[in-house]
Amino acid sequence: MLRSTLLAASRSTAARSLVERTPLTRPVVRRFIAGDDLDAAIRTTGEVLADGRLVTLDHLGEDTRDAEQADATVTAYLDLLGRLSDAGYADRAEVSVKLSAVGQFLPTDGEKIALENARRICAAAGAAGTTVTLDMEDHTTTDSTLGILRELRVDFPWVGAVLQAYLKRTEQDCRDLAHAGSRVRLCKGAYQEPASVAYQDKADVDLSYVRCLKVLMAGEGYPMVASHDPRLIAIAADLARDRAKDGYEFQMLYGIRPEEQRRLAAEGNRMRVYVPYGDQWYGYFMRRLAERPANVGFFLRSLVTTS
Repeated sequence: MLRSTLLAASRSTAARSLVERTPLTRPVVRRFIAGDDLDAAIRTTGEVLADGRLVTLDHLGEDTRDAEQADATVTAYLDLLGRLSDAGYADRAEVSVKLSAVGQFLPTDGEKIALENARRICAAAGAAGTTVTLDMEDHTTTDSTLGILRELRVDFPWVGAVLQAYLKRTEQDCRDLAHAGSRVRLCKGAYQEPASVAYQDKADVDLSYVRCLKVLMAGEGYPMVASHDPRLIAIAADLARDRAKDGYEFQMLYGIRPEEQRRLAAEGNRMRVYVPYGDQWYGYFMRRLAERPANVGFFLRSLVTTS
């Protein structure tokens, strides 16, 4: 019930206005968001890279219905990629892109515009010496996103995909994408989805995650295990026992289980941190609260702390 409420709030204009106006929210947001601007993103990237972890950066924004805003998002990514190159971080830091932020939902030629905008970002990433992963959003965008992925991989075969284990279709999508050269991030999923397309019970989602992991680890691609669940991480490590350490990676969100992130990196694993930044943080922040009850507790404790 709490998760459903928070996910519904993530798309509520009224709830967004209330949360963004609350002064006490900002210190809590800083746990999960690197900052509002590019300087903060680069600074945080350097801090994460310093202890052996890797980074994927997300310039926050989604559900864009304005072409100028989509163009502004592309420009933000081009600036980010330039700064990563200048700082010498591009070999260890890539970017994650939501297609809805670069035009996918525009009323006229949205998919075409999103594809061309994503091409611009991929070209800049290639020039900088790094990669791009296409974030996955709610289930209504899955076919569109995978279609754009296929188009991009013609020229940029290293573009990463994201698949969500709570969707009932994902095991088959894993089979389709578990081929040589294919980078696939497997996460549980963070959107409110109907029972017709998604598992609703946590145990069922976990079982789906393991089935999907088995497919990816048995394939010739590059699995990216995005989970904070100790049990799933242990299962992934066991499934990857015959793989080279550079043949897969773990991924976690900025601000969640940082000590575990450092432990995995210290053991020689590729451990990548998803680092979001920007002033369009509301939707992302609410989904993080919905994912784990501990996050809600942290948020509420922070709101009543006066020091």
